[in-house]
Amino acid sequence: MKKLMSIAILVLASLTGLKAQQQINVDLCIYGGTSAGIIAAYTASKAGKSVLIIEPSQHLGGLSSGGLGMTDIGNKYVVKGLALDFYRKLGKHYNTFEQWIFEPKVASAIFMDYLKNCDAKVMKGRVLSKVNKNGTTIESVVIHDAEKPTAGQAVVNAKIFMDCTYEGDLFALAGASYHVGREDNAVYGETLNGVQLLDGHQFPNGIDPYVERGNKNSGLLWGINADPVLPKGTGDKKVQAYNYRIALTNVPANRVEITKPENYDPAKYEVLKRQKEIQKWKSLQDVFIWSLMPNGKTDINNRNGFSTDMIGANWAYPEANYEERKKIIKAHEDYTKGLLYFVGNDPAVPEFIRQEMKTWGYPKDEYVDNKNWSPQLYIREARRLVGELVMTQHHCQGREVIADEVGYAAYTMDSHNCDRVVVNGMVKNEGNVEVGGFPPFPISYRAIIPKKNEVSNLIVPVCLSASHIAFGSIRMEPVFMVLGQSGAVAACLAIDQGTDVHAVNVDDIKRILSENPKADHRQADELIHVSDSDLVSLTGNWENGKSKGYGMSYKEADSEATSVAKFNTSKNFKSGKYKLYTYFPKTEASSSTLTINVFNGKDVKSNLVDLNKVEIKGQTTSTWVDLGEYAFDTASDKPYIEISTENTNGTVAANAVLLVPITDQKNK
Repeated sequence: MKKLMSIAILVLASLTGLKAQQQINVDLCIYGGTSAGIIAAYTASKAGKSVLIIEPSQHLGGLSSGGLGMTDIGNKYVVKGLALDFYRKLGKHYNTFEQWIFEPKVASAIFMDYLKNCDAKVMKGRVLSKVNKNGTTIESVVIHDAEKPTAGQAVVNAKIFMDCTYEGDLFALAGASYHVGREDNAVYGETLNGVQLLDGHQFPNGIDPYVERGNKNSGLLWGINADPVLPKGTGDKKVQAYNYRIALTNVPANRVEITKPENYDPAKYEVLKRQKEIQKWKSLQDVFIWSLMPNGKTDINNRNGFSTDMIGANWAYPEANYEERKKIIKAHEDYTKGLLYFVGNDPAVPEFIRQEMKTWGYPKDEYVDNKNWSPQLYIREARRLVGELVMTQHHCQGREVIADEVGYAAYTMDSHNCDRVVVNGMVKNEGNVEVGGFPPFPISYRAIIPKKNEVSNLIVPVCLSASHIAFGSIRMEPVFMVLGQSGAVAACLAIDQGTDVHAVNVDDIKRILSENPKADHRQADELIHVSDSDLVSLTGNWENGKSKGYGMSYKEADSEATSVAKFNTSKNFKSGKYKLYTYFPKTEASSSTLTINVFNGKDVKSNLVDLNKVEIKGQTTSTWVDLGEYAFDTASDKPYIEISTENTNGTVAANAVLLVPITDQKNK
């Protein structure tokens, strides 16, 4: 460790009688202990920098350890570096290669392991109250106890700051430009921003919105906005709905009963009752995306017209102070627990649904310090930086492409509903957008830094510079982790070079990430993609793949004739033991077998792989297939791997080959 955090306690004479003020000096100050914040801290600490994470709550890991166990990945190509390492550590826990479906407590333990194995320090329960600047440079931030604001303050002096919160509090106080809500489509020439009254997660026609059916004078039911719907694409300050990603269990020995919560009001669920008069109950999946996690647990998300999204209750959250946010968070908790109780107990719900609901409860072994309830509300969107470059719908769909990438996004442009309104005398939701069909796209370094004339030593990998609809594609936990690592590398370069973040050469960031992707100098993987024309040769009848593969594209061939894809290892490939994988984008036409020829530098070994045994789980139709362990020797001849259609019975994919050092998850 090159540097140690120096902490000097200065007792200040104060006419106001305030207690001692702590002075903390570090290289890098990270505000927000989210997944991005922890990855950034590990990266910078391993680079020899003194690092402090300041987290307003008592929870670390953000949503990744707060209930979102059904990972939103889009295309695994975008998950690299320590983000990928995180999912491999989960895989090690669950005895598989990479694990994208996991329990909150397991994710939390892995984040704690990152912190234990580096020298970054953490201060929890501390809230930002002031930013001290000299020109465009943040010199220090003032923080105080979240629950005892008058109990004393601390001043944190740092060379570089990172805002890794979901809210963007640091950059807002630092004077950076930002936006809350939805831009008008005209602002960036988009089509999917602003007001959108579409069909996703929508109510059927015919649901009366009034307390007394048919009587406008009786008032609207709870949660419905009386304001008229503005024209499509109109900008506003409305924010897409928040919810909890709910962990429940049906294991009796680990189950805590779902009881009536505080502030329970069945009137909040009257719209759901009326919805189910039209769309009859069939299962819990009618109202919830009920995803199963390991060990009998769930990750429950919003589904259809009325669900876990508390639509319209979060509009004030982005600009609210800590105490106001606590009230909004509590309202969401009461609403969500109330919904679970309603479904399990209200007479309006059919008996078979109530009985099914009562087989579930809160897990005793999750969130043990928070009464088995997630301490992390899903803040899908709050403030968004307006930085040196704004990512827009055009970047998502490939009409504009940047070259200074520090990460990739690959998810659908996704916005949850923003409002619940009355249209033609019926209840409707407004704001849901789900548009995909595009390959992974690069995220600009300029989108994670403020404008140069506003703040010069701040990096923002979470509430980055993007329009509402582009942020909807970028805002995934794996991507935040990737950007957190890239941002930390940029911070280290700025510190070492004595420059502001705007002067950092993005090519240097890319080089460091390529040479040291796991941040701690573990050996890098050897990844060979079919598009690497210098390394891959194709013979036979290969055509462009038609499904969702790994990366931008892949090739496929049928079994009618012999076709071979030869993946040669690179000149930097090192001798040693590796686990070998190939990527399998499964389709209805896929062969049930796959012929693999592996030349280890001395001998060729042929394998016929049984693809029927390959399990694909989560939000993907493809996965890495384990081809076994090999010892490669580069002393005489260059190793290679061949994918062949020989002895197959359908379509064979040549997508990517991955060689992972056998030591990958054995070293810290």
